[in-house]
Amino acid sequence: MATVTCTCCGGSKDGLETPPFNDDLGREILENTCVDCWKAWLNQQVMLINEYQLLPVNPEHGEILERNLKAFLKLPSAEGEADGVGTPPPA
Repeated sequence: MATVTCTCCGGSKDGLETPPFNDDLGREILENTCVDCWKAWLNQQVMLINEYQLLPVNPEHGEILERNLKAFLKLPSAEGEADGVGTPPPA
């Protein structure tokens, strides 16, 4: 487990063992996120899914979750993107 300088909390802490996704975003999370902040994101994600009744398999809902993930973890790729859930899906 490598030590990372976490963009979310600013601390130098243990990073994730493997990327959470098999793409560029997964590698960015691996390089910039500590284990503690990743766990905090997972809890935040559950709250967002429940609060806004999001279905991660729905492409629009997946984009909402990805925007929020980048903003929550303060990833470099989030620059210029708005924070927050954005437009909730129709009921």
